[in-house]
Amino acid sequence: MTEDIDDSPVLVPWTALTNEALRGVVEALVLREGTDYGAHEFTLAEKVDHVLAQLERGEAEIVFEPRLGSVDIQPARRPAGRRER
Repeated sequence: MTEDIDDSPVLVPWTALTNEALRGVVEALVLREGTDYGAHEFTLAEKVDHVLAQLERGEAEIVFEPRLGSVDIQPARRPAGRRER
C-alpha cells in the first residue's frame, strides 16, 4: 500500500522557532548566500540582524521543503488580491 505524503513547501512562522533555532537558520542562510550588500561591508551579526528585521516586518518568510529536508528564507509572497503599485 502506497502512503500519500504531502511534500508541499511549508511556511514556518519565525515566531514558532526558539531564538537559538531562528538564529541558526538565519546564520546558515547568510553564510550560504554570501549576500551582497553593496559598497558597505557588514559583519555576520549585522547581516543576521538585517534578515531578522525582514522576518519581523513580514518581508521574508521561512520555508521548509519536506522533499529536500531543507529550510530556506525567501521573500514573502504577496497576499492574494494585493497588487504592486
